[in-house]
Amino acid sequence: MKPIHVSGKRKRAIARATLTEGNGKIKINKVPLDVFQTKIARLRLKEPLVLAGDAVQKVDLNINVTGGGAAGQTEAVRLVIGKAFAKYNSKLEEIFLKYDKHLLVADVRRKEPSKPNRHGKARAKRQKSYR
Repeated sequence: MKPIHVSGKRKRAIARATLTEGNGKIKINKVPLDVFQTKIARLRLKEPLVLAGDAVQKVDLNINVTGGGAAGQTEAVRLVIGKAFAKYNSKLEEIFLKYDKHLLVADVRRKEPSKPNRHGKARAKRQKSYR
């Protein structure tokens, strides 16, 4: 089997994954999945793995994720896991889409840039007083 390379983004986080033949090891930034970030983040990452079923035990997945915050990185990794398994087994693509389309399709929303000559948030306006 040739290695499968996929990438995914969420906000400022970028995740890149390589899926190869193996025995079910999943590493994120050279750290096992069971140690990655918070418990809730790990549960979000295990969703595509549970849906993939037996396919997980036949492959290894190495993921590198950079940029963004904890939530953005978690979502980027989740997307990459879904894309990799969908490429590995085309039957999983339909299962992933029925469960959650964000396992295969990136969320394109980004932070709105601040406007020039204004401080604060992108849409913040000066308060106006009539008295």
